[in-house]
Amino acid sequence: MTGYGKGVASSDGRTVTVEIKSVNNRFSEINCKLPKSMMYIDDALQKCIRERATRGSFDVYFSYENLSDNAKKVTVDHALAKEYVAAAKSIRAEFMLEDDYNVTALLRTPEVVTVSVPDDDRELVVRLVREAATQAMTRLDEMRLKEGKGILEDLTKLIGNLDRLLQSAKERAPLVVRDYKTGLIARVKELLDGYEPDEAKLLNEVAFFADKADINEEISRLSSHISQFMAICAENVPQGRRLDFLSQEMVREVNTMGSKSNDITLTGYVVAMKNEVEKIKEQIRNVE
Repeated sequence: MTGYGKGVASSDGRTVTVEIKSVNNRFSEINCKLPKSMMYIDDALQKCIRERATRGSFDVYFSYENLSDNAKKVTVDHALAKEYVAAAKSIRAEFMLEDDYNVTALLRTPEVVTVSVPDDDRELVVRLVREAATQAMTRLDEMRLKEGKGILEDLTKLIGNLDRLLQSAKERAPLVVRDYKTGLIARVKELLDGYEPDEAKLLNEVAFFADKADINEEISRLSSHISQFMAICAENVPQGRRLDFLSQEMVREVNTMGSKSNDITLTGYVVAMKNEVEKIKEQIRNVE
């Protein structure tokens, strides 16, 4: 499901900000956009997300600010500075120039002063990352929960439509053989021009058609899938993968009904059921 969350954690002059965006995905994909120097926090970020989400594509944005007293270290190369001062004095004496080489100028001289970042307190940074990521996931889950309620309502409506269509198909199925038998006898009598047809052969033909057009097993299995689907939707756990599997099984049963159907009314129900199942499959992509 789609969502967005942001978390901020601070301690000892350090501030970590984590932003997480999620979109639909049948699998779990986490993309952490981190600078090379901060790759050591990748595992902590991934774990925080996987503990809270089983499906979805997540983009993680990270920023870090270190304003602590030991954030940067200034190092002066005294030997090099001494050489620069000596060179300045030599040039002044040689060319009789005004001496304007002061401390400020010396500090600006390349390589005399270097600014370095010492090794950070990684344990503290990782702790702040976990705290910020947990906040971000909590806020993201709040958005996903609101979306999930709407999805549940839609899935309940769709599965109800499918169940009603299945009941109509179940009521129509026994009448298909009866109508076929009536139509077959009428056509044969018409072709025989008044002669009585062979009753045994007609019954054999009807029996063959009835066996070929029998969809009782498919109706029973689809009814079971619908019951399981509704039961899973009522559970307060991640359900996406199970619902995805059930929707695939529903497609299989509906397609089999369609291949066996030789009745325009029943075919209409099958086409409508297939349409509802496709809508269900589309909506399940949003379910974790």
